[in-house]
Amino acid sequence: MEFATIEYATDGPLAILTLNRPDKLNAINAQMVADLNTALDAAEADDRVRAIILNGNGRAFSAGFDLDGGADTRDTVALRKELREDFDIIMRFWDSPKTTIAAVHGYCLGSAMEMAVACDLSIAAEGCRFGAPEVKFGSGIVALVLPWFIGPKRAKELLLTGIDDVSAEAAEKYGLVNRVVPGAELMDHARSLANDIARNDPVAVRLTKQAINRGYDIAGMRQALLQALEIDTIVEGTETDESRQFNQVLEKDGVKAAIAWRDARLRGD
Repeated sequence: MEFATIEYATDGPLAILTLNRPDKLNAINAQMVADLNTALDAAEADDRVRAIILNGNGRAFSAGFDLDGGADTRDTVALRKELREDFDIIMRFWDSPKTTIAAVHGYCLGSAMEMAVACDLSIAAEGCRFGAPEVKFGSGIVALVLPWFIGPKRAKELLLTGIDDVSAEAAEKYGLVNRVVPGAELMDHARSLANDIARNDPVAVRLTKQAINRGYDIAGMRQALLQALEIDTIVEGTETDESRQFNQVLEKDGVKAAIAWRDARLRGD
């Protein structure tokens, strides 16, 4: 199968989805969302496929959703539609009837981290960095899954500070990933884990995953995530004097300059 922004391959009982915008650190744009949906449709419809591995080409797994080319934040209808599509592609890895495994390296930031967490299992390469820098850019969280998996204290620390340099080892301690492995062995470990699962009875695996996920639904996770998505729509659609000036500096001089401008503003310079 040929795609514009991802690569799709099968290896025995495994489907391997590879994010393929390395020049953009695999930032997720509308085309990649569409490609991932089509690839997941194919993997889920293929009876030979028992597990799905998600990984990325180049220096990073993914830097999150692409800040360029999104919906006009003044168009509430278009904005809500785009954010719902972003939310749905993250949750497809949680909802998939097949086991999903994220193999992450380099950078795993923003909504890419949410996508990795939404996978059933996650493996990180040594040196990988995690984080959620959305608040630095005046953005909200598309799929607010972190509090459900790492608790409110750690989730608030990550999400409210906008930290983007959490080590792979700390991510493992927090429960964001299952294990940390040498970078050169990342895909070997992912394939081994996926094959361990693929050897088991597929009905038992699928229904066990379904039972675990159903427990989270009963606890209210899905409804809470949808309510958080509505709040994210408000965040993304709200413009202030500060956010307007920040975005002007961001567009003209780049990320570092925009953050330096905000720091200077906070100091009263």
